[in-house]
Amino acid sequence: MDTTSESVSVAELLDERRHLLDVACSILGTGTEAESVVAETYRQWYELPDPARALISTPRSWLAELVGRICSAEPSAFVLHDPFRTAPVAVLGVGGQTYPDCTELADHARRSLRARRSRPAAPRQHDAVVRTVRLACATGDAPLLASQLARDVTAVFDGGGKVRALTEPVHGSPEVAHSLLTLLAPRPGTALHTHSVNGRTGIVARYDHRVSAVISLDIAGSRVIQAWVIVNPDKLLSWNRPTAGRGSPGRA
Repeated sequence: MDTTSESVSVAELLDERRHLLDVACSILGTGTEAESVVAETYRQWYELPDPARALISTPRSWLAELVGRICSAEPSAFVLHDPFRTAPVAVLGVGGQTYPDCTELADHARRSLRARRSRPAAPRQHDAVVRTVRLACATGDAPLLASQLARDVTAVFDGGGKVRALTEPVHGSPEVAHSLLTLLAPRPGTALHTHSVNGRTGIVARYDHRVSAVISLDIAGSRVIQAWVIVNPDKLLSWNRPTAGRGSPGRA
């Protein structure tokens, strides 16, 4: 898979989504309906064949135009086709194919990976690798990041169809390094911190003081063998609630 056409930074992901919501709100006047329109907009984006998406030179403009077209349509035209208002067991793919929910894919990959891998790294080793990965991503140091990744490393990105994120797992050290460095590219207002994620040290990305990505890393020996990247705005809601009880981010 060509990751260069879909990989974008967290800053771009959030700015784009906010822009689309602003466009929808300016037409409809309500946030709830705007959210539905934006969800339908991204659904139609992901229904496009990969070659068709690759031909769109300015996705943000294309998406904004589509938002406008949907807001002139009957609400039922997009509500009935909104996969996120039904049980999230599958999403419609190209050519009418159905793909398992990203969570199912991640669970399957995790079970398969752990069945054939050695025991996870000790906590101290795990934390050291995560800190190095954070530093490499924060500074854009590709060689340093590559040195922390296994040759057959895999990264799974969960955007939930709510942002323009990668939809398929990325395999191999060069490809995963490129995807992570693009997503976490240093931009004004972007900061990376180490933080407890699912009971082990992970990485939390913030943009404009809001959590924009949460990354969990599976590490065997001294190399990352799997990265789980959450950029789905719905799944990040709890990370952005003051009462979530997570406290301040861990030290870099």
